[in-house]
Amino acid sequence: MGLYLKYFSIQLRSTMEYKTSFILTAMGQFLASFNVFLGILFMFQRFHEVKGFTFSEILLCFSIVLMQFSLAECFARGFDGFASVLSNGTFDRIMVRPRNEILQVLGSRIELTRIGRMLQAILMLIYGIAKSEVAWNPFRVLTVVFMLVGGTAVFAGIFLIYAAFCFFTLEGLEFMNILTDGAREHGKYPISIYGRKVLLFCTFVVPYALIQYYPLLYLLGKSERSWYMGLPLLASLFLVPCYLFWRFGIRHYKSTGS
Repeated sequence: MGLYLKYFSIQLRSTMEYKTSFILTAMGQFLASFNVFLGILFMFQRFHEVKGFTFSEILLCFSIVLMQFSLAECFARGFDGFASVLSNGTFDRIMVRPRNEILQVLGSRIELTRIGRMLQAILMLIYGIAKSEVAWNPFRVLTVVFMLVGGTAVFAGIFLIYAAFCFFTLEGLEFMNILTDGAREHGKYPISIYGRKVLLFCTFVVPYALIQYYPLLYLLGKSERSWYMGLPLLASLFLVPCYLFWRFGIRHYKSTGS
């Protein structure tokens, strides 16, 4: 942890050397996600609900997913650019250092500009909480916390799989964006609206439904199954197969020779 904090400190000082660039990029991130909010707003000016979910409930859902993705993208962004780490020989240096490879890749790139997206998510969350009429209690507060923890873990796991594929392809696979950026975009609505097959896939293959749909039902009082609140923590176990695939990739890694 001490080493990662050192990496974070270095990245922070580096970012603050160009404060104007940091502020403008963060504003760009805010405005990009704000466009999605406008799309939801315009749709609900015509339709009052989507599959039984109101505007404020959809905002509550999307704000949590956006926060999950932003946290994962901020701290696990090093895996997104892992193809270049392999191709330029940087991973050879990582391998000979007496530290964990994942820790070094995580510390190589921390996207602090994602604070713009986080701000947008926080504002939508505050509005959603104020307007959704949720009967808040300690368990529902814990549900939100568990959703953030589990969601960040799941998205980080997807980034880890993306990086592991690079051991075999040497280039990033663009179809993986369906599971990262695509999940963020589709996550603005409860997964159930996309049909039973998608819900089953997002429950048993890539556990998006465990970090979004099921705990959201409990949060909004649409289900009395209190054990739904613990599903995001169960979804965190998705990191285990992701890590095993990463180790499998490392065992088959061949140096670039550079």
